Amino acid sequence: MATSRFHQALGTAQSHQHLQNSGSHHEFGNASLKLISKAFKADVGLSIRGGYNSCMRKSGVIQASTSQTSVQSVSYSPNNSCDELRRKSSEAALILIRHGESLWNEKNLFTGCVDVPLTKKGVEEAIEAGKRISNIPVDMIYTSALIRAQMTAMLAMTQHRRKKVPIILHNENEQAREWSRIFSEDTKKQSIPVVTAWQLNERMYGELQGLNKQETADRFGKEKVHEWRRSYDIPPPNGESLEMCAERAVAYFKDHIEPQLLSGKNVMIAAHGNSLRSIIMYLDKLTSQEVINLELSTGIPMLYIFKGGKFIRRGSPAGPTEAGVYAYTRSLALYRQRLDDMLH
Repeated sequence: MATSRFHQALGTAQSHQHLQNSGSHHEFGNASLKLISKAFKADVGLSIRGGYNSCMRKSGVIQASTSQTSVQSVSYSPNNSCDELRRKSSEAALILIRHGESLWNEKNLFTGCVDVPLTKKGVEEAIEAGKRISNIPVDMIYTSALIRAQMTAMLAMTQHRRKKVPIILHNENEQAREWSRIFSEDTKKQSIPVVTAWQLNERMYGELQGLNKQETADRFGKEKVHEWRRSYDIPPPNGESLEMCAERAVAYFKDHIEPQLLSGKNVMIAAHGNSLRSIIMYLDKLTSQEVINLELSTGIPMLYIFKGGKFIRRGSPAGPTEAGVYAYTRSLALYRQRLDDMLH
C-alpha cells in the first residue's frame, strides 16, 4: 500500500505521551442505586472495594427493565487469575463523534484535509452532541489535527456534567511540552488530556479539494465522481481511497487508542466521516461493501462499550434526561449515580 506520499502531505507522525487520568470514578465503596426514567429502571446492589482492576472478589447485579430489555450482570470468583479478572470486569466507554457542519459542508465543497472551521449550525450540533454524552465518563479525548474536529470535541465537553476541562497536549518538541506543563495536581485531576493525530484526519481528496461537488460531477461525470466517493479502493486524482484512509486510521486506533480502552480508560474520538467509517469497519467487522454504504451524520455521537476484548455497539445516546437502558452497563449506571450525588 503506497500511502507514504500522502502522509507527508497530511503531516508528520508524532508520538504522544498518554497521561494517566485519576480514574476516580472507578473507585466505590458499598453502593446501591435506583435509576428511574421514562425509558429505564435499574436496581443495582454492589459490594466493591478498590478499582475494577484489583485482584479480589467482586460481585454485582444490575436488573434493567423496559418493554424490550432485561439484563443480569455477572459474579466473579476470587480463584480467577488477575488477567482473567481484568478481561471479565474491565469495561470502558468509547464515544465516536463526527464533527459538526463545516463552512465547506455548507458550501457543498470537497473538504478533505483542508482545515476549515465549523458553521454556526456546526457549533450547535457539537453542543447538542455534548448534551447526549453528558452522563458518560470521558478520561481521554482523541481528535484529528483539523480544527473542525477539535472544535467539536471542545464544544461537546462544555456540556458534560463533570465539568472537567479538555486540554490539548503539545508534543511537537521539548519546549512545547515544557511550556504547557500543569503544576497543580488538583487541576490535573480536573482536566482531560486531548491528543491530536493527523492519522485521524479526513481522507485526502486530492485534486477534488475545494471543488464544488455538483460542478465536479458535471465536469468529470456523475458516475466517475460517485466511484471516487463511494468505492473502497479507488482514489480520486492524487488522493486517498477509503482503503488507504482506513490503513492509517485503524493502525492508529489499534496502536494508541485500544491500549487506553484495555486499561479501563473511557475515550472519546472526534474525527471525520471517512476516518470514523474506517474505525467502525474495524469495530463492527464490516466488509468493504458494507462500509461504503455506512452513512454518519454530523454531530451525532455513537457509543460503544469495550468489555472482554470486544466492542459492543450501543447506538446514539438519546439525551441528558433519557436514561435509556441500552446505555447502561453496571459501571455506567454507577457513574450516572455518582454524578447525581455530586451535583444535586
